[in-house]
Amino acid sequence: MTAILTLAAIETGCQAMSTEQRTNLKFLVQLGKTPSEALGMLQQVYGDEAMSRSHVFELCKRFKEGCEDVEDNPRSGRPSMSRTEANIERVRQIVHGGRRLTVRLITNELGMNRDSVWKIITEDLGMRKVCANMVPKLLNDDQMDRRMQVCQDILECLETEPDLLGRVITGDESWIFEYDPETKCQSL
Repeated sequence: MTAILTLAAIETGCQAMSTEQRTNLKFLVQLGKTPSEALGMLQQVYGDEAMSRSHVFELCKRFKEGCEDVEDNPRSGRPSMSRTEANIERVRQIVHGGRRLTVRLITNELGMNRDSVWKIITEDLGMRKVCANMVPKLLNDDQMDRRMQVCQDILECLETEPDLLGRVITGDESWIFEYDPETKCQSL
């Protein structure tokens, strides 16, 4: 929250400096200075913070044509900040409601930009995408019963033959799981 407030303060300071430069530029145009002379004076006063050459020339033209307003014109479009506390809370509720939702489904439901939703999920909520390949996540009742029966049979065999696992030869190490892995590291 403090970063947002700091960003807002910086933007307000930039807007004030920009308005100040436009006011000074209007004054220089009224004195009869050319756009190149006005640009040189602004660069002398503001240094690296001075307006760009194209912006100075455009504003000089507008002031010569009789424009009196030194403020920015209102802009249309969506607000610049879509990562508000309310939107973060809305995304949090949707994600906790169903963890298997895609970013596309969340954006369609909330009517937000996909990049904004992704940044909320990863940066604000601290979540990350995890997966494990070739491991069934949703088992039907028959598959769960079969898995349970196989595990019980192996445990019974281990009680009678403690060296059973030493005699098992497999092509890989994934012939049995005690749990469903949630991350790639766990599935190794």
